[in-house]
Amino acid sequence: METLSFCVGITGDIISVLLFLSPAGTFWRIVKQRSTEEFDSLPYICTLLSSSLWTYYGITRPGSYLVAAVNAFGVVVETVYVSLFLLFAPPKMRARTAILAGILDVGFLLAVILVTHLAMEGDTRIDAIGLLGAGLNVVMYGSPLAAMVPNGAGFILGIAQLLLYAVYQVQGSSSSSSSKPYSRRSSKTISSSSSSHHDDDHNHHAQPLLSSSSTTTDPIHIY
Repeated sequence: METLSFCVGITGDIISVLLFLSPAGTFWRIVKQRSTEEFDSLPYICTLLSSSLWTYYGITRPGSYLVAAVNAFGVVVETVYVSLFLLFAPPKMRARTAILAGILDVGFLLAVILVTHLAMEGDTRIDAIGLLGAGLNVVMYGSPLAAMVPNGAGFILGIAQLLLYAVYQVQGSSSSSSSKPYSRRSSKTISSSSSSHHDDDHNHHAQPLLSSSSTTTDPIHIY
């Protein structure tokens, strides 16, 4: 069991070293072009903080010097990466990198070291450092999922808009089709009423003619 644990530990350390070195090609490109282009420094600042916490954990926990050694190598590599950002990044990105590195990699790390040394001891201190390191790892590896949140919300809202459009489109077409027979009936009613009104007017005008003709046909009496 101890041999298996040792082999798994060695394998994990090798993978960790490869992960630390994986952005080397990107930073070689940055050095050649003397520009960080559109790259962001935040992942490397967070990785530097994580490596520092795990180095502190390896030093504090007995028998974990291999963990401390591997993560100390990560601290050196990530420090180089962050330094290259401070050298070749545009002024705005350079200021942002300096502020974040000062807050997270210096201020937060010193606060963790002071709190765990002054307020904790023994296994409680080790567990607290391990939990902080593990929580930071979860945040680091889950941070790319944040890009899915606005896209997922936009997808849901877009589907809702399409459904609302379809519902009101169907209701609008049905209401317009139901209003057409009413308009036909109303037009027929109007036309019939107008024609009847026209006949009444015609009869009204025809009555004086009949009365006048009757006066002319009366017999003439000669005295």
